Amino acid sequence: MPESTRALIDGVINGKRISTQELLQKIYKKLEEGYTEFEVNASGQHDIGGPLWTQDGKPLKFYVKNPGQRVGSMGMEGTRIIIEGSASADVGWLNAGAEIILKGDGGDTTAHCAANGKIYVAGRAGTRSGALMKHDPKFAAPEFWVLKNTGSFSFEFMGGGIAVVCGYDCEDLDSVLGYRSCIGMVGGTVYVRGNVKNLSGEVWLMDLDEKDINFLKNGMTEFLDKIERPEVYKELTNFSDWKKIVAKTYEERNRRSFKPVVDYRLSKWVEGGIFGDIIEEDYFVANFFETNDLRLKFPEWRNAAYSAPCEYSCPISIPTQKRISLLRQGKIQDALNLVLDFSPFPGSVCGQVCPNLCIEECSRKYIDDPVKVKDVGLLSKSLDVKMPEKEIDKHIAIIGSGSAGLSGAWHLRRHGYQVDIFEEDSIIGGKLKQVIPTERLNPEILDTELNRIKNIGVNCKTDTKVTKDMFNELQNDYDAVVVSVGAQNPVVIPFEGHERLVKGLDFLKSINKGGKPPVGEKVVVIGAGNAAMDVVIGAYQMGAKEVTAIDIQKPAAFEKEIEHAENLGAKILWPCYTDKVTEKGVYLKDSTLLEADTVIISVGDRPDFSFLTDKYLDERGRVKINDYNQSEVNEKVFIPGDAIKPGLFTHAIGDGRKVAINIDRMLTGKELDKFERAPVLPADRVKEEFYHPMNSNNILGMDAVDETKRCMSCGFCRDCYFCLEACPEQAITRNENKDGTFEYISDPNKCIGCGICAGVCPCGVWTMLDNVEKYLEA
Repeated sequence: MPESTRALIDGVINGKRISTQELLQKIYKKLEEGYTEFEVNASGQHDIGGPLWTQDGKPLKFYVKNPGQRVGSMGMEGTRIIIEGSASADVGWLNAGAEIILKGDGGDTTAHCAANGKIYVAGRAGTRSGALMKHDPKFAAPEFWVLKNTGSFSFEFMGGGIAVVCGYDCEDLDSVLGYRSCIGMVGGTVYVRGNVKNLSGEVWLMDLDEKDINFLKNGMTEFLDKIERPEVYKELTNFSDWKKIVAKTYEERNRRSFKPVVDYRLSKWVEGGIFGDIIEEDYFVANFFETNDLRLKFPEWRNAAYSAPCEYSCPISIPTQKRISLLRQGKIQDALNLVLDFSPFPGSVCGQVCPNLCIEECSRKYIDDPVKVKDVGLLSKSLDVKMPEKEIDKHIAIIGSGSAGLSGAWHLRRHGYQVDIFEEDSIIGGKLKQVIPTERLNPEILDTELNRIKNIGVNCKTDTKVTKDMFNELQNDYDAVVVSVGAQNPVVIPFEGHERLVKGLDFLKSINKGGKPPVGEKVVVIGAGNAAMDVVIGAYQMGAKEVTAIDIQKPAAFEKEIEHAENLGAKILWPCYTDKVTEKGVYLKDSTLLEADTVIISVGDRPDFSFLTDKYLDERGRVKINDYNQSEVNEKVFIPGDAIKPGLFTHAIGDGRKVAINIDRMLTGKELDKFERAPVLPADRVKEEFYHPMNSNNILGMDAVDETKRCMSCGFCRDCYFCLEACPEQAITRNENKDGTFEYISDPNKCIGCGICAGVCPCGVWTMLDNVEKYLEA
């Protein structure tokens, strides 16, 4: 058992509001630790207080401030929730036995669908409060007590339970129940004190009997004690001010006469009616449910018509949802091979150095944690790939062997093209091989993936610097040329003492080649982007004891890269404006001295286009390209990656793939592709209700292949059969195609357009389309 009896849960940590999911996970954790009392200082988080219980049946107690919607929703018997101040919508929604004490006003739909337990409100309750209250005779009837008044449409469709609206301090209101309350009420009792107007015609407003008075007397004392207002007891127990509302019986509600629809149509609508001169009536009467063109809406199975959020956010457009779908179907090899159709570096980049923009948008993060894309990527790190099935007698020259160049070479060679890489360095791999610290990128995995590129027949010519003359030869001798030189010239700012600076790119290359560049004990790094964080790591590896990174703006590095550097002991300062560099270190514009034995600059790199003639470049020295990364001067020349715009490794890999595909299209006489992506699937199309949250520690220990249980397969059918089994008209069939794929089809002769298939589809694949448009167009 915990030492203290009450767990304190804060909704704001270090000045930052945490999500509802994070706050609820903290409550669950404390509950597992044995706490039964909780003080929750919320900041608008939802669903606090239910449904929860203890294994030994001990009661739970919550003290809540500043809650969001649905506080106490589905609260269980044995739970008591005390809310300081007011609360927003859905207090006690679907209450299943909890006692909820709200010491202020309740928002709309307070006590909505309550089925058990008691809800006490010390102020007002909003619109539709008490709606759909119900009573299961196996349990005590739910009770809903309000000190003041309720909003309009309260207690609509009420089927059971007891509501008490005391009307305190509401003498000036026309109606303490608002406008049109008790619509559709078929059961239960509403006790009300004060003015009541605009009641539904489906209920009776009646005087109290002795049984009613005894109930209110006994309950009023408890209610006022709970909300700490015992002083108003005498005023509220003058029962001559009270009425009760009960539903009319079925027979009482149906004592009305209506004109038959056929009489209305014949006498008012057509002949002699207001529209008689402009329409021709065929006297066809549609059924309540129709098929084919008479449906208002019809469903379509739009599998993969939308991009999943992860796919849309990935610069390479890797469809992780399709990979995991293949794993779910048991097609392991197909799943692992699929990523190689997009990137030759699933283990090195996706599995290690990539910041994984995909998981930032993963729908699963709203349930527990995003899908472990890194682990899924590492599954494909050592796959063997066969030589191309066919050889094409076309030759492609690639200048540079960084991420973009190798990606382009990989995809072109897999198409069957003859590919030659020209690399100035003695090894291939670009910054992946030369710059990234080994603690961030396992060199064995990288070497495996580099060898895989070579093993399919890519010819790598290292120690080969391309000159202007050689570039002219390449244009003449090859069918296409890819200029993927990356950005290899470090930017140096010419402030005083800049000759003392060590270039960050050169520093990292030296380390990765096995060198030991001296740094001294104190190092200052000018720059705080991702590359600068790699320099910080390298400085510590070389023996530095104190490393400080400075920048003129908020650091551009990703949060986890900053966290890594800070865990090593680095300081990151901003905004800092460098004035000069001396033997003592870096002087800032405000005269502050940052002492340093070594000052390293890492504020960006630029490409080297010295082998290109001026016609390829604009007035700022950038290559002139069209929308296809194709030179405006020579259609055979393509330029991807950092050579045109700095970015992540994934941007370069994605560019290399696009260039390779467009070279193939150019050489086969097809129109080039702009690679416009399908729109991202709207978040509300994915049904979170079908998935259960998991403990984060358990997720960490899961194998990557088990992500099949967690991936929500956004926009891509997971073949769950829900639509097939839920369709009330049995209009849906599942068809197997000859290539092993499948599809679901809705038969318009059976389908009534009810939308149940779209409603139950957990992946957002079924889409309801408007059938009325056909008639509007006609």
